[in-house]
Amino acid sequence: MTTHDIDVMPVRRDVHPHLPVDRVCDWHERGRHVTHFLNALSIFFPAGERFFIDSVRAYRDELTDPELKKAVAGFIGQEAMHTREHILYNQLLDAAGLPGSKLDRSVSRVVNLMRKFPKSWQLANTIALEHYTAMLANGVLRDADNIGQASVPGYRQVWTWHALEETEHKSVAYDVWNAVTKPGLGRYVLRAQTMLVTTLIFWSMVFWFHIRLVMADKHCRNKFTGFGAVVRVLWGSPGILRKLIPEWVSYFRPGFHPWDDDNSAYLSRIDPLMAEIEATASMAGVSTRAPSIRAGA
Repeated sequence: MTTHDIDVMPVRRDVHPHLPVDRVCDWHERGRHVTHFLNALSIFFPAGERFFIDSVRAYRDELTDPELKKAVAGFIGQEAMHTREHILYNQLLDAAGLPGSKLDRSVSRVVNLMRKFPKSWQLANTIALEHYTAMLANGVLRDADNIGQASVPGYRQVWTWHALEETEHKSVAYDVWNAVTKPGLGRYVLRAQTMLVTTLIFWSMVFWFHIRLVMADKHCRNKFTGFGAVVRVLWGSPGILRKLIPEWVSYFRPGFHPWDDDNSAYLSRIDPLMAEIEATASMAGVSTRAPSIRAGA
């Protein structure tokens, strides 16, 4: 399937971590400002992951490697589950009086604009954003402080589950890219250029969404001074963004591949996490199967 020796096949899992409705604004142990930074990231997933699915699916008929076709099916299944769970997650923001749906529509407008470009350009943006999700996932799995060891279990679980599956399928879109695009300078320039543009647009929107969520949270005190805690988490300790820099730079190597950084050992955590999710939901008296998503809920 790839030129790398790492044999990882993504598996679709029907997972529904229990997210307490009343904790969506303060589930992170470091407080509301840090919570809302991660909540801002959640807003991007429904529209973003549908775009990832479509950009990879557009090339499925061109693939000849049966293992890669199987991996694409697993990738699509996982991203569909992530989309479902983050729609439900984002509905909790609406229920708390925050502009989750309004910000989601902003993401959809950007994504719909991206759909007007050639499918090769769409896939290039997908592999750039998939590298971001892989980097962020690696940070979550490497350092438990990123999502808070003492944070509300359901929210910690949903981010850990998402991180594990993003790791499991982190090379699929890139392997499709290598399989369907012509090698050479043009392919490299497109890959590098889209990463630069994606970085500017994505983080501009993330930080703006973060501010919007904090400002809309009526129970969030020290609205402006509280951003200092976020700066410390991102650039100090644990340094979520600071630690992304080497991985981000590595993307620009001509021979880059996502599995150059072999963190597949983290995947041994999947089964214990599934058991933990089941136990947490059972204690809360809820099902680990997601309810149907109600429009406007």
